[in-house]
Amino acid sequence: MSQTLEAQQRVPDAMAGHRLDQAAAELFADYSRERIKAWIKAGDLTLDGRTAKPKDKVYGGERLSLSTQIEDDTRFEPEDIPLAVVFEDDEVLVIDKPAGLVVHPAAGNPDGTLLNALLHHCPELAGVPRAGIVHRLDKDTSGLMVVAKTLAAQTALVEQLQARTVSREYDAVAVGVMTAGGTVEASIGRHPKDRKRQAVTASGKPAVTHYRVVERFRAHTHVRCRLETGRTHQIRVHLAHLRYPLVGDPVYGGRLKLPAGASEPLKEILRELPRQALHARKLAFVHPVSGAMLTFRAPLPDDLLMLLDYLRDDHQTMR
Repeated sequence: MSQTLEAQQRVPDAMAGHRLDQAAAELFADYSRERIKAWIKAGDLTLDGRTAKPKDKVYGGERLSLSTQIEDDTRFEPEDIPLAVVFEDDEVLVIDKPAGLVVHPAAGNPDGTLLNALLHHCPELAGVPRAGIVHRLDKDTSGLMVVAKTLAAQTALVEQLQARTVSREYDAVAVGVMTAGGTVEASIGRHPKDRKRQAVTASGKPAVTHYRVVERFRAHTHVRCRLETGRTHQIRVHLAHLRYPLVGDPVYGGRLKLPAGASEPLKEILRELPRQALHARKLAFVHPVSGAMLTFRAPLPDDLLMLLDYLRDDHQTMR
C-alpha cells in the first residue's frame, strides 16, 4: 500500500547559499537526505514550482513543494510490547515511554523498540515514515512522546517542532546544589574526539534550555527544564556543561559522588540507579486537524520518586 505525501516549506534567509538537498533535508527533517535527493531527481520535490538539481543553490524565500507516494515500510516487524497510552485519536498517539525502551531500531538494537511496539499497536503506521515517530527520547529517559498516525499529522507536527511551538518540559535530578535557575544557550554537536557523545561546540547546532530549581538538597537539585530546541542529549549536555550533570548519567555524569554522611539506602540508590534521572513530564502541541491546544502530563516514575524521597530524608536528617 502507499499514501500520498504533500507538503510545502519556505526556505529561510538563513539558508542562503545552501545546496537544495541540504536545505530540504533540514526543512523536511523527518526524511533521510538520500530520500530527499531521490525526490528532487524524480521531480517530486520542486523549487518554486520547477524541477531542480540536488546541488542547486538556494537564496532564501523560495518555496519547496513536495508531492510523492510513500510505500509501506516492511523492514521492521510488529512486536507485542506494552504501551502506556495517554491519548489516542485518528491522527495522533501520546505515550508515556518507560526508561529502558529504545525508540528506533539501530545497530545493537534491531528489535524490541518503541517502533516495533507501535507497528503492533497500530499496523497502519507501516505507511508513515518511522512509524509516525516525530521526536525521540533517549533509551534511559522516561516520559511523554507524541506519534503521528498519518502523513499529514506527521508533517504538521514536524513543522511545529521546527517552529519551536511544541512545549516540552522535563524533570531532572542533578548533582550539585544550584543557586538559581537560568538559561543555557550553547550550540551542541558531535564531540570532537568521541563520536558517540555530544558536546557544547562552536560548530554545533543552536540549542537553548531553560531551567529552574524545584527543590534543593544537601548535594543535589531537583530541576525542571524546558526545551526550545531538541538536540540529541540536549539537557544532559547542557547541565553537564554547567557542571551539574544528571544523577545516573553514564556518559556525561563523571565519577560518582556520594554526600558525606549519606544513609545506606541513599548511597545504594545513587550507586544502582540504572539510568539518568530525566523524565519528560509535560508535552503540549496544537492538534494537527482540530487546531486545539493539547497538553499532557506524566507523573514521575517510581524510581525517581524514590530517589527524591531519599534525598529529602537525607537533607532533613543532616540539617
